[in-house]
Amino acid sequence: MNLVTPRQRQEWLSRAEDYADIFLNRTKYILPHVARFCLVSTFIEDGIRMWMQWGDQRDYIMKSWNVGWFLGTLFVITNLLGQLIPCGMILARRKTDIACAVLVFIIAFQSIAYRIIMEPRFLFRSCSLVGGLLLLMVENRKEARTLFAGVPTMHNNAPKNYMQFAGRILLVIMFLTIVRYELSFTSVIQNLIGGICMLFVAVGFKTKLSALFMVVYLTFVNFYSNSFWLVPNHRALHDFLKYDFFQTMSVIGGLLYVVALGPGGVSVDARKKEW
Repeated sequence: MNLVTPRQRQEWLSRAEDYADIFLNRTKYILPHVARFCLVSTFIEDGIRMWMQWGDQRDYIMKSWNVGWFLGTLFVITNLLGQLIPCGMILARRKTDIACAVLVFIIAFQSIAYRIIMEPRFLFRSCSLVGGLLLLMVENRKEARTLFAGVPTMHNNAPKNYMQFAGRILLVIMFLTIVRYELSFTSVIQNLIGGICMLFVAVGFKTKLSALFMVVYLTFVNFYSNSFWLVPNHRALHDFLKYDFFQTMSVIGGLLYVVALGPGGVSVDARKKEW
């Protein structure tokens, strides 16, 4: 027996979208700033870590790559300045495209230096960070003007729309790293709901509502699963949880950009408006 009719489901969904729109209207001036800060938080944390663990990072590179003191120190300086300076530029909204390009370089540079480029968890998280940076670059671009007055089309902003689409696809890859491979009822429900919402974000269907739900969901999971402040500083687990916490915060920042910017032209939502 079906306890919920299609009409009731549609009413609930419409009500949820109304609440999401109210939230967006009340936070439209703050949301981009919060999204920007969350997105670069992992780079700020890593840059500070380079300063706090200068000697350890330098020695690791010297031993791992069998290089001298100069190259080991150069690695630390590159990561320190190559993250903190672009983050400052992004927060100040100065030369955002250049700053994002530098951060993408740092992601690739670290993956090679630490020899973890083929480690699936790191690879998925890195893709999500790149997706978030793409969305940040989208926010910095202005709408293109149509050549024909009164005839706006999606194709006039094709580069921006495709960047937005690529950013959404890369962003949702991060969900694969938090899937719980257990057969318990709770794990199955969490994976199912989260997977459906991430799929909706990727294809651009009910995009803002799905992304907003994932922001709330990932925030809860992040504070519950990656509570590094409860682990003593001298334990290796502290650094692992701290790394995961700020990586997830960056993905949350990317999802907040999806909420703020909408799905873009390459999405189911945009096609529905044309229909």
